[in-house]
Amino acid sequence: MAELPGNDTRSKYLREEYRARINRVIDYIETNLGQDLSLETLAEIACFSRFHFHRLFGAIVGETLNHYIQRLRVEKAASKLIHNPKKSITEIAFECGFSSSATFARAFKESFHMSASEWRSGGHLQDRKIRKTDSKQDQTPSNIGKDFDVSSEYIQGKTITQQWRIRMKGNSQLQANVEVKDMPKLHVAYVRHIGPYAGDAELFGRLFEKLMTWAGPRGLLQSPDMKVLSIYYDDPDITEDEKLRVDACITVPEDTPVEGEIGKMTVPGGRYAVAHFEINVDQYGDAWNAIFGGWLPESGYQPADGPCYELCLNQPEEHPEGKHIVDICVPVKPL
Repeated sequence: MAELPGNDTRSKYLREEYRARINRVIDYIETNLGQDLSLETLAEIACFSRFHFHRLFGAIVGETLNHYIQRLRVEKAASKLIHNPKKSITEIAFECGFSSSATFARAFKESFHMSASEWRSGGHLQDRKIRKTDSKQDQTPSNIGKDFDVSSEYIQGKTITQQWRIRMKGNSQLQANVEVKDMPKLHVAYVRHIGPYAGDAELFGRLFEKLMTWAGPRGLLQSPDMKVLSIYYDDPDITEDEKLRVDACITVPEDTPVEGEIGKMTVPGGRYAVAHFEINVDQYGDAWNAIFGGWLPESGYQPADGPCYELCLNQPEEHPEGKHIVDICVPVKPL
């Protein structure tokens, strides 16, 4: 007769099962913000009773389901208002899942204490300054476009491609080559963190250690094609630190079974701006700002829907200067 697991093991399994179910819902919400996210649909995805799902979601995530969905919709709209200047406010409101422009206007003002038009016309810059003043976290700089030199050239190969070079003024060590290219879809296993992460190397170490401890015995680390990446869902200049989401990931075969705290999803393929950096651990914020504040405004592209991610290309402890070699990948479309 099989021995039943001890109380501690059983409790750990149950906690991980709950987290896995909630993570499936979070993944679904992220990719369907513009759709009708009914309680029945989300409860079914989580395999929980709809009568108790609200309470379970709030207890595990620390935010009510309705507030979570509305916050993500408002924050997505706030980002689109900045990066999609040709789209009307009403278009953006409907794209982000609001049923009317009036509903969107109320929700936006409640979140940012200004109208969407005020935000678009420059209010977001003041909001960032306030958030940085109030926050003790190391946030991404917001001097948009003023701190970077951006140059471009056309490279003749099988096809003619355009490449850009970014250099941070006054800091010759922070440089990057940027190329817009098609990236494949990636099947990944992940461990998720919700909360502050800027500059916290120990946090990322713990997340990846947990992921590698799971992957190693399953033979998932032996493939020469395995990729290591971090996926980011939120703009640190818009989302509060405690609500920021990041996934530590490795690529896995599509049919890989997962359980508990380890989740699985597909990162969409498509057109991405890929910026190649060699940086210190404390330069990640500047690197991201080089893309969004330096390259994007001069590129003729704008961010497309979908998460951004970092491809980790080396082991920093094996680099002679301890540098992190990364590709920052941002989904883009023509402006």
